[in-house]
Amino acid sequence: MKKSKDKLSRYCALMEEIKKRDTVIRGFLMGGCYTPYRATSLECMYFQLRKIIELIALASLVANEKEYSRQFKDFHKHWNARDILKKLEKINPNFYPEPIKEIPVPDSKTEWVAIQDGYLTKEDFIRVYAQCSKIVHADNPFGTKTDYDYYEKQITIWLGKIVNLLNCHLLHLVNDPNVYLIHMKEQRDDKVHAYTFAPVKSTRKKS
Repeated sequence: MKKSKDKLSRYCALMEEIKKRDTVIRGFLMGGCYTPYRATSLECMYFQLRKIIELIALASLVANEKEYSRQFKDFHKHWNARDILKKLEKINPNFYPEPIKEIPVPDSKTEWVAIQDGYLTKEDFIRVYAQCSKIVHADNPFGTKTDYDYYEKQITIWLGKIVNLLNCHLLHLVNDPNVYLIHMKEQRDDKVHAYTFAPVKSTRKKS
């Protein structure tokens, strides 16, 4: 149980870092942060966005650390979010955060309802990671120029999808029957909170 708590603690710490980087991006969007040039401001935002994408992958690595480190001895050197995603998929097909809504229902506190769209899917993850990599590099003077209008429009879309993915999500660990509920913030404070839910054992007797 202690090991699970340690994993959750480290997972939540990475979620907190994601929130901080999200705040920086929104600071640029709201005008609180800026550079003298539009292009460099967008590049700063996409650098933070890339960090957020990497943190989502690394948080899932932390959550599945035991099996991941068993299969990949050099796991401490892994940094490429896209590659980590592929490796995690092989180890734990359910590693990716599962976004949900908590709906009040009679005779119960809440019911979990899966969010069907509007969140950052695994396909989106790969796409935005590639876009972040492209904009933070200088244009080849003989190639296609960076479309900053497109990137400026997309940044708010990507942020919204990430919020919908992480705001309230379930975490599934490899070889662990429990389900972990993650709140990125609550009314009592602005901290990330994690809750453990164990499967309910049937009380029915076999005939």
